[in-house]
Parts: sequence; C-alpha cells; structure tokens
Amino acid sequence: MPSNQRHGTVHVQRTESSTPQEAWNLLADITRMGEWSPETTRAVWRRGDSGPMVGARFKGTNQMGSKTWSYNGTVTACEPGRRFAFHVSIGPFSVADWAYDFEATEDGCLVSEVWQDRRGALVTGLSPFITGTRDRARRNKETMTITLERLAAAAESL
Repeated sequence: MPSNQRHGTVHVQRTESSTPQEAWNLLADITRMGEWSPETTRAVWRRGDSGPMVGARFKGTNQMGSKTWSYNGTVTACEPGRRFAFHVSIGPFSVADWAYDFEATEDGCLVSEVWQDRRGALVTGLSPFITGTRDRARRNKETMTITLERLAAAAESL
C-alpha cells in the first residue's frame, strides 16, 4: 500500500543492549516521550491517571517546524517488559494506534514500534495543514527511527 493512503502501517525495529523491562519502563512513562520523539514536545496524564495502565488517558503536544497540535491518547495495552500501546484521537476523530513491543535477545532486547493510521478522509485531508507533512507515513518512519535511537541511548546508559 502506498505510504500516503489511509490505514497504512509503519513498522520500525531496533536492537539495544538494555533489558526489555528497562526499555519498557522508559517508554511507558509518557511524560518522558518528548525525550525520545522528535515531534512530541509534551505529554501529561489526564484526570487522575498517573501512570501506564489500560484505559489511562493522556494529552500530548507535537510540533514540526511552525506547526503545533495536541492530541488525546488512551492506553490500550500495558504489559510491563513486553508491550505498551495507545490510541490517539483529536476530538471525536481517530488518528492512529501506536504500539511498542519488547523482546529479549541474547545481548539485550529488540524494540519494535508500529504506527497504524486510523485517520478518516476528513482528518487525512486536513493533516498537511495541521502537521506540515503530506506523507505522514514517510515522516513517521523517520521520526520512529529517531525515537528508537534515543530510547536505546537512554536505556543503555542506565
């Protein structure tokens, strides 16, 4: 499927020398997402939620160049050391599902990040004006690669 079509998927992996639990602990703390992601500038837990658990909600803010936008996230999977996933929406509109999987390897762990496009036609059409990119899948592949590089550097320094 071409990367500019709706309901595309982007998958990026990286092997690092930390344990799956160490990497998961860093990533599942969404308040630190801005340390890993080149687009996320802030993420905070909402309405009494204070940490990762299924159903916990958070608000995130992203920036790319002069474009800034906010979104709502809801944790959909929370398996310490194995998986962390969340759904993103803007108002009543679905945007994406994000998932991070952690798998032990002989020398550390394999971290996988998956983005699944959930935008409808309206959000897809408005997205370039909101985010500054016409090819969200290509842009996400770039930023996901950077995210996993930064996460590995932080996890390996523990």
